[in-house]
Amino acid sequence: MLGSFAIGYERFCRGILTVFVVNVALIAHTLLGLVVGGLFPSIAAAYATYRSWLLSADRGWTVRETWCAFHAAWRAELRSANLFGWATAAVWAALGYAYWLVLHNDMGPAGYASSGVLLVALVCWGLFTMLSWAVRANFAESNRWAARMALQMVVARPACSLILVVLFLVTVCAWAMWPGILMVFGVSAPILVAEYVASVFGRLPGMVRADGRRL
Repeated sequence: MLGSFAIGYERFCRGILTVFVVNVALIAHTLLGLVVGGLFPSIAAAYATYRSWLLSADRGWTVRETWCAFHAAWRAELRSANLFGWATAAVWAALGYAYWLVLHNDMGPAGYASSGVLLVALVCWGLFTMLSWAVRANFAESNRWAARMALQMVVARPACSLILVVLFLVTVCAWAMWPGILMVFGVSAPILVAEYVASVFGRLPGMVRADGRRL
């Protein structure tokens, strides 16, 4: 029993280290791309790194292995991820601006209805954003194909969508209560959670570990 506990504890610590290293790599590569050109490839690389890590036999990656996997994925995603990410960000900007206008202008009953519709749209787009990066990491398909697949999953995988919303709220509460979590792990931990939930509850194909077990 003690031996099993020791092995479990070591794996837990290695997992924590992996999340930390991915967070450092995400920040470093975002800066390497001068933010504008490095942010979205870094997000894509984080999803791809976590996918490979989750599918590894023992998930006992070293710092070097994690960093090299991230850097390779980042370089491969420089063009594609930027095209996809900035298109997604443009929709976020449009929805956010529309929601801000509705909240700061008295439009009567129509304003209340519009704010409700826009809030639902923002939640759905948030789900799409999280799922789309996971889909891109899992399939060697075009951005358009990944976007269609992610939109279908938002509707066709209600359990996955609900769990993502709940975990997002829990993450925000944890950041508010313990700011150190945000400082140390940043968005790396939420990306890992999103990748895992999309793989398991979104039932992405091909998510079989090296030892033959499915996630």
